Amino acid sequence: MGEDRSAIRIAAIADVHCYDELQGRLRHELEPVNDEADVLVIAGDVTLNGKVEEARILTEEISVVHIPIVGVLGNHDYEKNQENAIAVELSRAGVIVLDGHTFVMNCRGRTVGFTGVKGFCGGFGDRLVAPFGELPLKDFVRAGQIEANKLDAGLRTLRVTDSTDFVVAVVHYAPVRDTVIGESPELFPFLGNSSLSEPVDRYEADVVFHGHAHYGSPVGRTPRGIPVYNVARPLVRSFVVHYLAESRVPSFARS
Repeated sequence: MGEDRSAIRIAAIADVHCYDELQGRLRHELEPVNDEADVLVIAGDVTLNGKVEEARILTEEISVVHIPIVGVLGNHDYEKNQENAIAVELSRAGVIVLDGHTFVMNCRGRTVGFTGVKGFCGGFGDRLVAPFGELPLKDFVRAGQIEANKLDAGLRTLRVTDSTDFVVAVVHYAPVRDTVIGESPELFPFLGNSSLSEPVDRYEADVVFHGHAHYGSPVGRTPRGIPVYNVARPLVRSFVVHYLAESRVPSFARS
């Protein structure tokens, strides 16, 4: 029999916001992922109030998941300044927590590379906040750029150094305006930052997953047409599955 070249299945969810009342419920939502996907992505906000105890609830709930789990933290996970402890708690449970790091898995003879960051606010396109004026505003813009730079470095590693067959970007804040439509327009600058889409397009990632925009739209695209999925649990209700079918050589690597 020939090698299995069927599509690689990536399940994704975000904004599970674990707290006491969710204990015992989330596992029933996630258990089918073992049959429906090859890897699970959690795109941030694993806790409700940034408490380590809430992260422990998640680690108990995901004990039913037997496929690899990759994720990033979200803004809720920073609320109590315990983000490092939350990341350690998740790592102990086997979750690969990304913050500019990369993770490569082999699946049916192909390599799939993941990188991710939390991201930050800032707005989109020609409405992106500029670093002009007061120092606090410049610091605000700089925070978003630091996140974009970390994502750029991770994507470059996967595409240029590792030459993985597929590249997946995971962020918490939205990288495109498309997937925040449905939220109040006044909130758009606080829901994402289009600087995150620039490295995604530069290194031609295959797909992007994010959360944060609970009342946004489920699907969008970067300026170069790369699919972006808003997988916030309040919006999609459960994990979604994306299929990676054909490996491709990015245009910048073609001779």
